[in-house]
Amino acid sequence: MIRGRTGKLGGAAGLLALLAIWQVLAALEVAGGTVPGPWLVLKTMYQDGWALYGPNFEVTAFGALQGFLWGNALAIALAVLVVLIPPIEMLVTQLAILSYCTPLLALGPIILVVFGGRTPTIFLAAMYCFFTTMVGTVSGLRSADRTSLDLVRAYGGGRWQQLRRVQLVSALPNTLAALKIAAPSAVLGAIIGEYLGGVDSGIGVALTAAQTAYNVPRTWGMAIAAAALAGLGYAVIAVIARVAVPWTRAEAR
Repeated sequence: MIRGRTGKLGGAAGLLALLAIWQVLAALEVAGGTVPGPWLVLKTMYQDGWALYGPNFEVTAFGALQGFLWGNALAIALAVLVVLIPPIEMLVTQLAILSYCTPLLALGPIILVVFGGRTPTIFLAAMYCFFTTMVGTVSGLRSADRTSLDLVRAYGGGRWQQLRRVQLVSALPNTLAALKIAAPSAVLGAIIGEYLGGVDSGIGVALTAAQTAYNVPRTWGMAIAAAALAGLGYAVIAVIARVAVPWTRAEAR
């Protein structure tokens, strides 16, 4: 309980320190006055209201969610295949590394030209999730207790039984930890996809419009909205992780 209160106090102190630094930078007109004060940003956000933030927030959240589901589903499926069929590991690993190293901004316009619509948003959101989740899931599947695997084998269980009864359970903490990272990454990918054009709404579109109009406070407000959406995704997965793998909390204590 004391540790929890200390953590909350530390978080509040950190937030206040961040706001103070932000206000100082704004007062000193750092970067040519492109850093507005926090109260000006909050005032602009209040004036813009839900009419601006609500629809754009909803569109980006939906695109990020679609990309999150597609990217992570593919990552987990390939991770399972790597464990079941070890010879394909090299190929799958190379694909994962390629997806991580490829400049996705270069692929986005191609996807936009070929498919159009919101496909680049979903595609980039999925790609930003893929590598982290796949690596985390493979690591978790391979962390299974050898004694438990041998026990399943001794009772006549094959590779599939070992996977279902032992490895999937063992992989849950690592996979959920990877998903917590993937959630904000999906938001980032969705916003970048919206930056590429081809859509008429979303946080990325609103950010571009605010920058074009040189509305600095609104630009910062949209950035805060993007951060809030990413934080929301992380928090949701964190809650799911606490419910799904309660034994990790007991081990941490």
